[in-house]
Amino acid sequence: MATEKKPFPLRINAHVLEAMQRWADDELRSVNAQIEFVLREALYKNGRLKAGKTKPVVDKDG
Repeated sequence: MATEKKPFPLRINAHVLEAMQRWADDELRSVNAQIEFVLREALYKNGRLKAGKTKPVVDKDG
C-alpha cells in the first residue's frame, strides 16, 4: 500500500539547500527525496515514528 504524499512548502537557507543538493546528487536522489529521507531517518532514530510502519528506506529510489 502506497503512502499518501502531501505537498509542503519549505523555506530553507541557500547554503543548506546547496549542501542537500550535493548530498542528493551523491546518493542519486532528488533533493525532495533526500530531504524526506533525512527527516525520516532522524524521526526513526529519535523514536518519533512507530516501529514497522514507516521504517527508513535504504534504497535510493526516493
